[in-house]
Amino acid sequence: MRLPSTHGRAKVAKTLAASACVLAVSLLGQGTVANASAPGVPHGHSPQLNWTCASASIDGYQQWIASGEGTTIPANGSMLVRRGRGYEAKIQFVNAEWHVAVVWLGNQFEAQADLSRSGGFWLTYSATDDLYVQLRPASHWSGGDKWLTKIPSTGGAVVDKYFSFAPDQWTWLPELGQPSYSFASAIAEARGLVFVGKTPNKLDFRSLRIDGYRPPCK
Repeated sequence: MRLPSTHGRAKVAKTLAASACVLAVSLLGQGTVANASAPGVPHGHSPQLNWTCASASIDGYQQWIASGEGTTIPANGSMLVRRGRGYEAKIQFVNAEWHVAVVWLGNQFEAQADLSRSGGFWLTYSATDDLYVQLRPASHWSGGDKWLTKIPSTGGAVVDKYFSFAPDQWTWLPELGQPSYSFASAIAEARGLVFVGKTPNKLDFRSLRIDGYRPPCK
């Protein structure tokens, strides 16, 4: 078989490179998230590419809310504050009582997300004491009887930690009540991640990346 000329080979290489670029742009336009093979990333999961919204947000999540339940600083409203060119969410739990801080996954209360195919989420945060995060579904939003997992104290240092959505990693607290619905149903209609704690705590959230999910900007 006759080999193409040097000019022909160069033309083919340019054509292939252009095709690859078009394919990459097409995939990103469809919301495909690129995988990373960074050390420490659980097999099959990876931190997503960061993105921002036109208004204040952390990785596209615009609604970080102090709910007014328990004594907190701020007492209610947005927890977002400026950090360099971006934002972080800061809240302080005060006194030995239950406190509640909310992230709306769809950036509005009425929205919900099907996370049943998601492996879990990465959270970059600091905490001076242990707390929990509840996965609250749209159909059972209110009340403390929710599926939850522990968010360990970092001693005030900022860490990046992965939390799995495997059902055996989620439980409930007798003090707050047993959920009347399955974890599978909760993750299929997730409205928010709700951080709760009963002890004084200083919390700083820098990043939240849910495997396979991109929040819509509002």
